[in-house]
Amino acid sequence: MERKNADIVIAGGGVAGLVAAAAFGTAGFSVVIVDPAPPVTDADSDGADLRTTAFLQPAQAFLETAGVWSHLADHATPLQIMRIVDAAASPHVMRDFDASDISDQPFGWNLPNWLLRREIVARLKDLPNVDFRPGTGFAGMVPRLNAALVNLTDGTQVAAALVIGADGRNSAVRRALGISASTTRYGQKAVTFAVTHDAPHDNISTEIHRAGGPFTLVPLPDHTGLPCSAVVWMDHGAECLRRAALDAADFEAEANDRSALHYGPLKLASKRMVWPIISQTADQITGPRTALVAEAAHVMPPIGAQGLNMSLRDLACLLDLATADPASLGSPAMLDSYARQRHPDIKLRVAGIDALNKASMLGNSMAQDLRARGIAALYGITPVRRTLMQLGLGAR
Repeated sequence: MERKNADIVIAGGGVAGLVAAAAFGTAGFSVVIVDPAPPVTDADSDGADLRTTAFLQPAQAFLETAGVWSHLADHATPLQIMRIVDAAASPHVMRDFDASDISDQPFGWNLPNWLLRREIVARLKDLPNVDFRPGTGFAGMVPRLNAALVNLTDGTQVAAALVIGADGRNSAVRRALGISASTTRYGQKAVTFAVTHDAPHDNISTEIHRAGGPFTLVPLPDHTGLPCSAVVWMDHGAECLRRAALDAADFEAEANDRSALHYGPLKLASKRMVWPIISQTADQITGPRTALVAEAAHVMPPIGAQGLNMSLRDLACLLDLATADPASLGSPAMLDSYARQRHPDIKLRVAGIDALNKASMLGNSMAQDLRARGIAALYGITPVRRTLMQLGLGAR
């Protein structure tokens, strides 16, 4: 069996795994990254991930560290204001959380996921110490005192000081370690798509609440000369599947009703995709010579742009520990420190997003009235409003 030595093996070539490879490669570590599926880097190709990701300020700083941001900056749409609208209330309750209250920068920057893959893969090509193997998967591993022997699906083996499991909510690395995960199912799905609209978005991310789940519009660059936004529409699973099967005109009619015409008439500007909504937390985020990150460690509903931003906090923590003491890479002491720093924060934030999602699903009038009053009250207390914004950016 062919064997290669590396500092780090990363299982998973999604956005988090690719960023991990760029970050550790930029820091000088030798990296092998594998994924059984080659990344889809074109919006029109089959299997393209048409969702978008809003990178908040700390995540953007980490992308700078990874040498990735220079590839992304020209494609990114700034998010200056986070707007919450309760469209079930009469009259509607609308409150704006403006980044200028706490910072001289936007809250974050929005980018399509397929483009992220394209640009991060381009960055990896600049790093001779990163060996990216699309089409090759993680097959198993044998942890030893000084290294983990990682078996790959192409029949080769890599001896590495640290294995990073970034291989998603059904993580093969997590299963290989025998680590279970606690999962909450909401009976929800999300339809994701892009729309054009008449009104400018003015770099405002708008989350519109009614029963079933939020309808969120996130700014994108103009499309065919019109303002454009990415949409995440969460609702009960059967309703999402029904809507995804509608013809374009009927779907647009329902989307316009659900958006309360906040930006005027919406017109589809992309294909529609349907994603399941769950919360999930790994019972442990470390094993011998191994750290779990991103959806291998935590999954949550797409509320407040927390998902991938939490994933990059995982990576930032690991990178800090690795660069502070490279000789301890993958050691019990390093992994214990990672677990102490990240696992409590993960559990707290997953629980918080879980509570927000359950509140957004409420359909009776009393619950909707309480939600509207809560939005108005939290916004009206300036120190609370600022604290909520700072927590959204990742402050503890």
